[in-house]
Amino acid sequence: MRKLIFLILVTLFASYAGWAERRPVGHYLSDLRSQVVLNVGEPSARGNLLGIQPELYSADYQSQERLRLKLAAYLENARGQGLLGPRTVVVFPEHIGTWLVAAGEKPEVYSAERLSDAMHWMAVSNPLKLARGWLAAKGDERLADALFRMKAVDMAHDYQTLFGGLAREFGVTLVAGSIVLPNPWVEDGVLRTGNGRLYDVSLVFGNDGRPLGQPQRKVFPSDAEKGFTRGGHSDNLQVLDTPAGRLGVLICADSWYPLNYAALAAAKVELLAVPAFLSGNGQWRQPWRGYNGGATPADVQLKPGQLSEAEAWERLALPGRLATSGARAGITVFLRGQLWDLGSDGPGLVVNASGHQLATDGPGAHLLNLWL
Repeated sequence: MRKLIFLILVTLFASYAGWAERRPVGHYLSDLRSQVVLNVGEPSARGNLLGIQPELYSADYQSQERLRLKLAAYLENARGQGLLGPRTVVVFPEHIGTWLVAAGEKPEVYSAERLSDAMHWMAVSNPLKLARGWLAAKGDERLADALFRMKAVDMAHDYQTLFGGLAREFGVTLVAGSIVLPNPWVEDGVLRTGNGRLYDVSLVFGNDGRPLGQPQRKVFPSDAEKGFTRGGHSDNLQVLDTPAGRLGVLICADSWYPLNYAALAAAKVELLAVPAFLSGNGQWRQPWRGYNGGATPADVQLKPGQLSEAEAWERLALPGRLATSGARAGITVFLRGQLWDLGSDGPGLVVNASGHQLATDGPGAHLLNLWL
């Protein structure tokens, strides 16, 4: 009897191990179309800020190569419309690199309706990697921490290969949205990961495909991100030299805080890029819920509910604060689509000395352009 039980257990374990190792690639036809929904100013030798708001779905993250096909199609469309040049700064949205955590996983991950279910499938199909990540996890949301940690090396490689490759192929400076990684840094032109806390970071690539500066850490993670990521410090905000001007990056909520603009002003910033993500379908028109992730700045007297989310982004974020940085132009871009049950919203906007303009809202992938 014991022998039979042992044989059954061995068979079950072997079956599970075989299932866990299989990573079939599903067939998926993605919509590669995009449209220019905002084009401000006249073509200029000074260059332009080009925001790309991709429409992404869970299946787009089956592999880095699949995601690249979609993003390259958007850039090809921009090039065909004369929006790319040697002084173009392309800006992708927040967390576009974060979901590379799902690359190379089982079909159940992409077909899951809820993110929690997708995380479950990732966990059960990577038992040994998860165990190592779990032991090293430091955040309160230990499963999320462990999943990002166990895929960190592959994620960093895919992120640099994807966005560095696009920057080089299209000859542009590229703000690669953001990605969640453990204590990342750039060494000898390569994005590396460490063993410390997780950070939401953005990396800028030059038109040769190499990183410019170090990964920019998000200073004010949202309340939802604090369970597994840690914030950076405004003193470490970078201003990078690009062919279009001196560029600063404020990741999403960081664009709501005056101390960040003061830090960039001290470094003589000229252009601002804000990669953003607003979860929840229809959230743009909902009542504003107040500051999320940090204390309300002293110069803000408004209370939650007194504005819509849209009005708050226009008054309290980049459009209302650009002048305090001394920058001459800026752009905010949002991630679009439906990743599991997260939802998304935000039309994107551009800002210069003449004021700000919102992009036309609506379905599909959007291109936003501001001539400098």
